[in-house]
This record gives sequence, structure tokens and C-alpha cells, in this order.
Amino acid sequence: MDADIGPGGDLLSARALIVGIGNDMRGDDAAGLLVVRRLRELGVDADLRECDGDGAEMMELWRDAEEVVLIDSVHSGSPPGTIHRFDACEQPIPAAFRHNPSTHLFSVAEAIELARSLLRLPPRLTVYGIEGAQFGVGADASPRVAAAVDTVAAEIALFVAQGGENRPSR
Repeated sequence: MDADIGPGGDLLSARALIVGIGNDMRGDDAAGLLVVRRLRELGVDADLRECDGDGAEMMELWRDAEEVVLIDSVHSGSPPGTIHRFDACEQPIPAAFRHNPSTHLFSVAEAIELARSLLRLPPRLTVYGIEGAQFGVGADASPRVAAAVDTVAAEIALFVAQGGENRPSR
């Protein structure tokens, strides 16, 4: 896994809002949705939501949340299936993740930075980016992205089960 920006504390100190972002019809762009669906299959005790990436919708979803985890596909140039994790409250999302080709009106990173400027970030916001490769209409998720979906879901499920303790270092 990639060690981009280390997290700033416990991930899940309270019931978390976990938001999977993406588009089912665009291959690897569905990665965030697939993670949330896997968490539902695992019976994870969290507020699990799916979102198409609309920035205003995301800000409304997290309006009253203390702990938020966003999962989306990214296209930064890393190998497909690479998992990036960022503590969005500690520092801005790196520029390489701000202008990704996606189906969103503007990127999740841009929505986060808008929320930061409006002082509307939740107290804790962790962002997972799963590096995608194929975003064509009608494509399925690539095998490396599917494997990364399993990895991210397992990591989030573990932290929920442990109440946010024993976070691995990145």
C-alpha cells in the first residue's frame, strides 16, 4: 500500500459515516461504491452511504458527522490498485489528486478543499483513493482495483470493530 499522508489519530472513535463515491457504469470509477457494498456484506456497524461524487451532497452527508471516511477511485499515475490514504483535516489533498478524469462535476479533492475554505469539514476526515486504470462506459472494475476494494474494506472493517484503535502506520 502507498504511504502518502499519515493519519492524524484514531480513525473511528464514534459511529463513522463511510461514503463510497463513484459510478457503477464506468469501470474502476465504481471502487468507492464497491467498498461500501463489501462493508455491508461484512455487516460493518457504521453509517454506510453511496454517493455519485456531488460536492454539495457530500457536504450535506457529513454535516453533523464527527468521523467521516470517503472512498473514491483516483488516477494519479500510480499503478492500478494502489491504495492512497489521506487525513484531509491535517493537510490539503495533494494536487495530483485534484483533477482526476472522472464522472464527477469536480473531483472529491476539490470538494474537500471547497469545504475546507467554507469551514465545513468534519472534525475527522479520512480519504481513501484507489488507483484506477479503466474508466470506460460499461467496463467492469479491473482485477487490481477489485483486490484493492477487498483490502480497503477489510482495513475499514477492522478499525470499526476495534473502535479506531491499533491503526497501522503508513
